[in-house]
Amino acid sequence: MNIWVALSVTKMSQNTLVLSSEQSSALDLLRSGENVFLTGGAGSGKSFLVRQYMKEVDSKELPILASTGAAAVLLGGRTFHSFFGLGIMDGGPDATFARASKDGKLLSRLSKVEGVIIDEISMIPGQALMIAEALTQKARGSKLPWGGMRIIAVGDFAQLPPVTKTGQRDWCFSNDVWNASGFQTVMLSHNQRVSDNLFLDVLHDIRHGLSTPRVRDFLNEHLKSHDNDHPGTRLFPRKINAEKFNEMKLSEIDEEEVKIDTIYFGSERHIEILMKSAPVPLKLVMKLGCRVMFLQNDPQRRWVNGTRGVVTDIADDKIMVKKDNGREVQADKSSFALQDAEGNIMASAIQFPLTLAYATTIHKSQGATLDDLWCDLTHLWEPGHAYVALSRLRNATGLHLIGWSPKSIIVDPRVLDFYKKLQVATEISAR
Repeated sequence: MNIWVALSVTKMSQNTLVLSSEQSSALDLLRSGENVFLTGGAGSGKSFLVRQYMKEVDSKELPILASTGAAAVLLGGRTFHSFFGLGIMDGGPDATFARASKDGKLLSRLSKVEGVIIDEISMIPGQALMIAEALTQKARGSKLPWGGMRIIAVGDFAQLPPVTKTGQRDWCFSNDVWNASGFQTVMLSHNQRVSDNLFLDVLHDIRHGLSTPRVRDFLNEHLKSHDNDHPGTRLFPRKINAEKFNEMKLSEIDEEEVKIDTIYFGSERHIEILMKSAPVPLKLVMKLGCRVMFLQNDPQRRWVNGTRGVVTDIADDKIMVKKDNGREVQADKSSFALQDAEGNIMASAIQFPLTLAYATTIHKSQGATLDDLWCDLTHLWEPGHAYVALSRLRNATGLHLIGWSPKSIIVDPRVLDFYKKLQVATEISAR
């Protein structure tokens, strides 16, 4: 049975969020104990709904697993590969299963949890999903799908694809394990980020890989010569270009550089891993007046991941930031932790949750919300690249395109076919 849910939020006074009837239906399905695939386009509220659900459950019984180390650090969780003992899958599926199946702690862990929530499922390769299920069946002594363990998969296959050594896109929905899992599908169709109908239509077309007349007209209308002084964030497909632009803009500010070392705790080996996966650098370099972006959601809701502003004061224990079109807030240092497969903190990094906001990569922008961005969509090569970049925006007025090409609007045909089949199955079950 597939349930397609239109998600909408009713806003009450003082920013209190009240679930609509559609959201309540989706939340009830998450509470049902069934295997669930929670999907929808960028900005549709997938993460919001999961956060609401996680308030009701024990994270030890239903841990959240991330697709990458960087995402795990931001989530405060573990990676899919570490939780299931897959490592880098050296030697292929058979060798990986043989190694992992000898790990007593792994098998014990898999036999005890109620289930797992897999975030950004689109970036998990099919082979990894297959090995994980086989290990779970072995650990639980059952041939049921996942040995009877519950799976909640969250993500959008129209966004960033899995990374594999072969370069072939090993979508996990193409693996037999996906169908065997018996997912009930929740499709969140209401975009919480964007209210502009034309922009929503354009994003819909780009998500489906379509360079329609309205897409071409829309993108052409937003073509502009690059204004080096405009405060909007630049999105680059490659990391080196983002770093160079940030360094250039910081050098233009006639203020003294302030360098803040990130403080690390833990074993040498785990600190080394954390240095590669934490969103903060080894040394945060800033100046008064520089533009910054917050890297995480604030529990007090003073900012969200992607909120930008200007640094107004820098002290050892605090940085004051004047938010764009908002109030001045105090940012304190945060802890970014690396957990082992058991959920134990093996290393932590203490640093301000800030980064220079002049530029970032399209990959790192996933999950962020921006008011202004500059981007060149001329030479993209990956499915979902253009869609992820454009869907960061709240409003089309903040879009500044340096260039674009129809060849950069890419979607894997298998993704389109997957979602079409989901829709057909839904229509049949609704009759």
